Amino acid sequence: MTKISHRLFISVMAVIVISVTIMLIYYGTSYYNTSMEERFYHTDHKLLKPSGPWGHGFGIVGSLFMFIGVSSYMIRKRVRAFARWGLLKHWLEFHIFLCTLGPILVLFHTAFKFGGIVSISFWSMVAVFLSGVIGRFIYIQIPRSIEGRELSLSEVRDLKSDISDIIKNNYSLSQESVSIITKSTQKKAEVISGNIFSRTFRKYFVDRRNVRNVKKKLKQNKLSRKESNQILKLVNNEISLNRRIERLTTMQNLFKYWHVAHLPFALIMLIIMIIHVAVTLTFGYRWIF
Repeated sequence: MTKISHRLFISVMAVIVISVTIMLIYYGTSYYNTSMEERFYHTDHKLLKPSGPWGHGFGIVGSLFMFIGVSSYMIRKRVRAFARWGLLKHWLEFHIFLCTLGPILVLFHTAFKFGGIVSISFWSMVAVFLSGVIGRFIYIQIPRSIEGRELSLSEVRDLKSDISDIIKNNYSLSQESVSIITKSTQKKAEVISGNIFSRTFRKYFVDRRNVRNVKKKLKQNKLSRKESNQILKLVNNEISLNRRIERLTTMQNLFKYWHVAHLPFALIMLIIMIIHVAVTLTFGYRWIF
């Protein structure tokens, strides 16, 4: 998948989620804003109630989306026979798409009425969704190869370039400017003390200050806008790698703990969802069939 096609892939999924959500809100606002006692008399009650054609359909399609999203990603990740079926990060993105759209549809299936054992499944779904957002944040903090494989500390360090030599060989800058730019990409001992939150907070502002200093120095050297942007890109890449190297071990440990919290909620959600479907079929709710 090329860079352009990948962006199109992400954009289409984002547009689908946003469009579906807007349509559900637009067509259902009147009904969902009606009190539970008065919904029976609403003109859309037969369609949008949990057992209605639309409401029931939201639950079925949403549940299928979540099941497909979870199972397809797990199979691609754990079964060697599927290792060549696309990049793992693309499967993760598809997993996130289905497991975002699925809960939205299930939410509208409930008609915003939660109770009984099904409420446990619903709130487990909410917990899975929210933990998924947190997991995604942790995931993108860990450097990975183009295939989505987690990089080791030594591999991340190998990504760093000798920015001093690159600038000396390709740009007409004074030795003082090269020295300032090089220092801006180096970790400083006074910044890396303290816990991870204070280090991250302090280092962010130090890095922003260093980038501003680099910009000022580039203006003084009267480089073209293109050359200045190229150097700034090098500086920002080096700073980003420094951050990732510093946080790598912490983020890897957090990711392990995240799995411990994410998986149980997902299992509870799936088990109760299966029970809910079985009970629904037992009572004769066949949707449109």
